[in-house]
Amino acid sequence: MKFLEESIEEAFFILFEGASEGIVVVDSSQIIVATNESARTIFGYESNELEGSKLETLIPMRYHGSHGGHFKKFMDHSDKREMGTGRDLYGLRKDGSQIPVEAGLNPFVLHDKQYVMALVTDITVRKSQEEQILNLNSTLEEKIALRTESLRDAVSKLKEEVQLRVEAENNAKEALQKEKELNEHKTKFLSLVSHEFKTPISGILTSATLAGKYTREDQQDKREKHLNIIKSKVKYLNTIIDDFLSVERLDTGKTNYKFTEVYLSKVLSEVIYDANMHLKDGQQIHYPKKADDVVIEFDEKILELALTNLVHNAVKYSGENTNVYIDIQQDEKQLFITIRDQGIGIPEHEQKFIFNRYFRAENALLNAGTGIGLNIVKSHIENLGGSLTFKSILNQGSTFTIMIPTTQN
Repeated sequence: MKFLEESIEEAFFILFEGASEGIVVVDSSQIIVATNESARTIFGYESNELEGSKLETLIPMRYHGSHGGHFKKFMDHSDKREMGTGRDLYGLRKDGSQIPVEAGLNPFVLHDKQYVMALVTDITVRKSQEEQILNLNSTLEEKIALRTESLRDAVSKLKEEVQLRVEAENNAKEALQKEKELNEHKTKFLSLVSHEFKTPISGILTSATLAGKYTREDQQDKREKHLNIIKSKVKYLNTIIDDFLSVERLDTGKTNYKFTEVYLSKVLSEVIYDANMHLKDGQQIHYPKKADDVVIEFDEKILELALTNLVHNAVKYSGENTNVYIDIQQDEKQLFITIRDQGIGIPEHEQKFIFNRYFRAENALLNAGTGIGLNIVKSHIENLGGSLTFKSILNQGSTFTIMIPTTQN
């Protein structure tokens, strides 16, 4: 402290001039009263060259308009603070160039006069580094964006390739499954044909042999019985062949339909007459009321095929002393024909397969049949704009309903 007391002015001058930060002192009129060497170096001036100049000498022109108001506000509420907080500050050099700066303001009073000491730092290097960092970040972000987009494209293409492979694999599995099903159908078909043809042919051969032995006149009743059996078996075989031909025509699209004026009573009478030959003891088929009044435009052969199939099934899968009911309902646009039996019914878990070709329910395997009748009927009826639906309860019976449009295009 003795050192300072003896040479206070000289010590102050050395410290002032030797400070690494630029120091600019202005009075309340914004006149520069003192600068140190660092400040003059920053702004490019010589010794004593700035003293007496306005502070605006060191401020770029574009900031002159707002600087006066900021300075006045600072003098009215003076305290230590950083100048231009939150904003970029620029100083004006003697050569007219601008440099980024930071400035700390320190107000003080000397000899009853107000002054402000600005501590100025040239941050050109730091700003340059910040800009480089910003540019690098921007470039990096662009590269990341490009790489991300590239990765997205790659992922998208990979997904497409995976999807194509999955589809190809599914197609291969589907083709393999279809081939497997086709082989199963072929095996089932051969087994079915072998069984369904062998039984009636054996019956025909037996009846033909026995009929040949009944030559006397008093044996004609027995002879007639076996001839009727032969006729029945031949008709059954003919029906099977017709079913197979119908399947082939349906699959190849070669089915031709012929619309004519059809009397429902005529078709029902023929179907019921034929079905009566297969009735079990005590079975009855109930003819529908008002059937004589129904006349529709339809393919008569297809209608007879459908009713024959459904009525024969109702008889075949019902026991003795049961009834088969045929009901009809008609409105302006539709005719509903319902065949209801009191038979074995269809197991609930198998009902979804009932219209599949060659399918036979587990409780019907002991009865003769090909498993294609319902499939054929449904296909024909739907081709003609109608529908075939059913309801069934195991051991209580089944109800099949044919819907036929009464107006045809």
